[in-house]
Amino acid sequence: MHHEAFSDPQAVARYTEGPPRMVPGFADMQRMAMILLAERAPDNAQVLVLGAGGGLEIKAFAEAQPGWSFVGIDPSAAMLDLARVTLGNLSGRTQLHQGLIDSAPEGPFDAATCILTLHFIEREERLRTLKEIRRRLRPSAPFVVAHFSFPQASNERDLWLARYAAFAITSGIEPSMAKNAQAGISARLPILAPEDDEQLLRDAEFSGIGLFYMGFAFRGWVAYA
Repeated sequence: MHHEAFSDPQAVARYTEGPPRMVPGFADMQRMAMILLAERAPDNAQVLVLGAGGGLEIKAFAEAQPGWSFVGIDPSAAMLDLARVTLGNLSGRTQLHQGLIDSAPEGPFDAATCILTLHFIEREERLRTLKEIRRRLRPSAPFVVAHFSFPQASNERDLWLARYAAFAITSGIEPSMAKNAQAGISARLPILAPEDDEQLLRDAEFSGIGLFYMGFAFRGWVAYA
C-alpha cells in the first residue's frame, strides 16, 4: 500500500525533511488541520491518525494541544520507529499500531486525520478505509484528509505533476530526483480527481465537506461524522 521506499531505512530517515520541501505550505496545512479539529474536539480529545508514520502531524498537534492524546496507525514498522524518534517525550500521549485501519481501536474517537496517505490506496479500498474511519468517530466529530488530488485528463494530470516537481526543485530537491518522483507518482499512485475524492467522502457518509487547502497537486478537506 505504501510506496516501497518506506521500507528503505535511509529513505525513511529522509522522510521528515521530505514533506516540507515537496508539499506546498506543509506546516501551515498541518496547523489548519489542528485548528479545524479543535473547532469541535474537546480539550482532552482522543485523535485517530491514520498514516501516522514519521510522526510529523502528531508532533504538530501534540505541541499545539497539550490535552490531546493520539492513536497512530501505519503499515510500515520503519516509519513507526521514525515516529517514535520524531515524537521524543511527546510519545507518552501516543499509542502507535502497525497495520491498516482495521488495526485501529474501535473508539469512539473525538477527531481523526489522514494526511498524505489515501493517495497510496486504490479507490475501492479508499472507500472502505473512509467508512472504517467514520465508524470509529463520535457523532459530528471532525475528520481532516489531505493528499494528491487533481484533474485526471491526461494533459492536466501531466501539468499538475510537472508543477509538483517544479516546486520540489525550487525547495532544493535535486532536479533528477524530482523528475524521478514525478514519473513514479504518475505510474504508481491511484490519484483521483477532486470531485471523486469528495464523492468518496459522501459515500462514506461524511457531511459538511469543505475544501480548506490546495497546494498545486495536493488538496485537503474537512468533513464531519
